[in-house]
Amino acid sequence: MADIDISVAGRSYSVATREGDEGHIRHLEAILQRHADTALRASGGLNAERTLVYLALILADLLDETERNPPEGVSPVLLERIADRLEAVAAALEEDASEA
Repeated sequence: MADIDISVAGRSYSVATREGDEGHIRHLEAILQRHADTALRASGGLNAERTLVYLALILADLLDETERNPPEGVSPVLLERIADRLEAVAAALEEDASEA
């Protein structure tokens, strides 16, 4: 396992990842950052936990839309794997937020 630091909505989190998955986690961090400003505005910037909830809702909405209207050629299995990974990242971020 490797620990890497990521930044989401202006806060830093240490995330444990399997060796070799660091690049993938950085990619996920970039996806989260694309939606972080919207989540910050929606949460009123009150606290990190509330912002992460809004960020999770934004991503869940995107995932739901993709599941209901999958692009051609994308496997439902792949979408399920993506959802599982997003849930794992969200759980890790929530755990880090609760420890902060």
